[in-house]
Amino acid sequence: MATGRGSINRKLEDNKKDVLCTQMPESHNNRPKNGHKNGLRSNGKNGSHTSSRWDEDFFESFEETPLLVAILTYLGYGLLVVIGQIRDLMRAYGIEKDKSCTEPKLEGFVPLFLSWESFYTRNLYRRARDCWNRPISSCAGGRIDVMERVSPDYGWNFQLTGKKLNVMNFGSYNYLGFAENSGPCCDQVQAVTEKYGVGVCASRQEMGYMDIHRELDLLVAEFLGVEAAITVPMGFATNSMNMPALVSKGSLILSDELNHASLVLGSRLSGALIRTYKHNDMDDLEMKLRDAVCNGQPRTHRPWKKILIVVEGVYSMEGSIIRLPDVLRLKKKYKAYVYLDEAHSIGAMGPHGRGVVDYFGLDPRDIDIMMGTFTKSFGSAGGYIGGSKSLINHLRTQAHSFIYSTSMSPPVAQQVISVMKVIMGKDGTNQGMKHIRQLAWNTRYFRKRLQDRGYIIYGNKDSPVVPLLLYMPSKVAMFSRETLKRGMATVVVGFPATPLIETRARFCLSAAHTKEMLDEALKIIDDVGDLLRLRYSSLKPPDFSEKDIQLIE
Repeated sequence: MATGRGSINRKLEDNKKDVLCTQMPESHNNRPKNGHKNGLRSNGKNGSHTSSRWDEDFFESFEETPLLVAILTYLGYGLLVVIGQIRDLMRAYGIEKDKSCTEPKLEGFVPLFLSWESFYTRNLYRRARDCWNRPISSCAGGRIDVMERVSPDYGWNFQLTGKKLNVMNFGSYNYLGFAENSGPCCDQVQAVTEKYGVGVCASRQEMGYMDIHRELDLLVAEFLGVEAAITVPMGFATNSMNMPALVSKGSLILSDELNHASLVLGSRLSGALIRTYKHNDMDDLEMKLRDAVCNGQPRTHRPWKKILIVVEGVYSMEGSIIRLPDVLRLKKKYKAYVYLDEAHSIGAMGPHGRGVVDYFGLDPRDIDIMMGTFTKSFGSAGGYIGGSKSLINHLRTQAHSFIYSTSMSPPVAQQVISVMKVIMGKDGTNQGMKHIRQLAWNTRYFRKRLQDRGYIIYGNKDSPVVPLLLYMPSKVAMFSRETLKRGMATVVVGFPATPLIETRARFCLSAAHTKEMLDEALKIIDDVGDLLRLRYSSLKPPDFSEKDIQLIE
């Protein structure tokens, strides 16, 4: 059995082997495509669900780092490391005051912290720390209030000035614009708070199961189009604490190399053998599936108990969309299971906001495990897993996230219920569809104009996550500071969250953004881009357009 999961008897193991079984329809005979490659790739069309092949207009763009830029980036990091070593030496001899929190050296004890991690935090991250952890003092809508900070000692300490900067918000995962403190959803949440309070103080298997939780589970299953669903109070734990209940030692997990940390942790906790394949590379995935089926487990060559393919809908750092029809074709061919994480795609993708399954026009029952979170498009907290009744009944009794965690707060659950009903049109309005169309239009409009301007942009044309490559560490800090100064809050991401030479700014688009806001943001990016010389792209601009999407007035 899996390490760290406790002792579970053979009968339960047999149940786990059967609980994922499902029927697969005839799949498309699409040839597998290579995934993350340099250049533009156009195949697949959003909205083409039955009459045409999905890959005829599926468009994603990735461009390799220019050689000169890569060399200069490595030199920049090398210079920072050398300076950091010199300053550490000066601190050791008392020439420079050491302001960092250092671990006491205890004789006979192994250090708790790795020296490199402490060095990186102290000498590299600290110099640009003002670009992260900025305190927000308003609702995370289309515009936010950022509390101004200053550092008198170059990033060791920060002080609030008392001023607030009202800026455009391009950093929150508020895809559909429902993170708001007014309106019908907010009114319903207030009423539930007055009725139930703000805490449950018990798990669902004890005294924490309320009627509002049952309503949420049933509504999520209806929204996804599956037999049943469960909801848990934390999105990260939805992956990390549920995967060990599905696979264990003797099973194989085939994981996309860019999968989220929660999927990586859940895979490790399961005790199953993990093999990664190149991002969105169906050739590599099929090769590993074929090897797993033909050769079985290492040493014994016994057949695997289960083979689980773990993928995400939208990859939040790359802006890429999973080639789901190809994954399902391979799933059927090799009799594997599919675990789909829709944290960034549920609500934000598809003509009805039901994620990448809706985007490609697929049957949700073909996905064995459908996972997602409420922290993005729904403006709430927690996560869900949807699937067959046997799967959900198994998780209700075996998943640690369901058994041991305190139940979701009633106001949090009501926020999800209210937003989901708006998206489904159960509120009697077309506001949900209006938000979905606006996000899709904003995404294509913003992406197209950035690529026309010569910036290197990663990802799919319909992904609301838009990474813009910055590369050099000095430009990462400068871009964040300069955009904020001009009225735009952005998220910049660097090593170790990204490869060393692929640091980037990541824009998260929202239905709350108007065309005027997008145009202002593009102007700010142009100003800063010219200042920092960020127009690295040498590829021909793409030919997709936002005109294919009809907005609702």
